[in-house]
Amino acid sequence: MLHKEILLKELENVSEPILAEVLDFIRFLKAKTAQEKFSSALLSESVLAKDWLRQEEDDAWADL
Repeated sequence: MLHKEILLKELENVSEPILAEVLDFIRFLKAKTAQEKFSSALLSESVLAKDWLRQEEDDAWADL
């Protein structure tokens, strides 16, 4: 059984206050994941910029 199916089955027997907490936690996890991806991309930018900002890189893409 997939995790999603198991979760849906478990949620059928949970009270509204707990459902509200579960929803809040899911939203927290989604926001955390998005923030981690953004932070990773932001940190990578300075490293990759060393290659992006080279004249050789500009020359390689000039004909496109």
